[in-house]
Amino acid sequence: MADLQQLRVQEAVDSMVKTLEKENIRKMQAFMFRCSASCCEDNKASMQQVHQCIERCHSPLAQAQALVTRELEKFQDRLARCTMHCNDKAKDSIDAGNKELQVKRQLESCVTKCVDDHMNLIPSMTKKMKESLSSIQI
Repeated sequence: MADLQQLRVQEAVDSMVKTLEKENIRKMQAFMFRCSASCCEDNKASMQQVHQCIERCHSPLAQAQALVTRELEKFQDRLARCTMHCNDKAKDSIDAGNKELQVKRQLESCVTKCVDDHMNLIPSMTKKMKESLSSIQI
């Protein structure tokens, strides 16, 4: 993918992740630490009970992180498939005898369209993730 296009996607995804972290994940982290601290303050609990308590406290955050990772991987895979399709079309054009400069322009145009299409998916993906994160019980 062209460097400029890659940078555009990276900045948009980074911005989305920062928003999710500030608005959703951070609250879960705070809960996890407070919950874990209260587990450690239980003097009557065995070491195993304290460990299980801490694991329960960490579970919602782990779910949230897995959800965000899974969605980002799906997004990345879709974008990669789109750009691979562009590469395949460019290779086919070269094999058909088209001029290299013309093929390069077609490839750049195709990749730009992939990026534009996927950039347009980010708001709905963000909304979906926020809804999913909000449904995780802490």
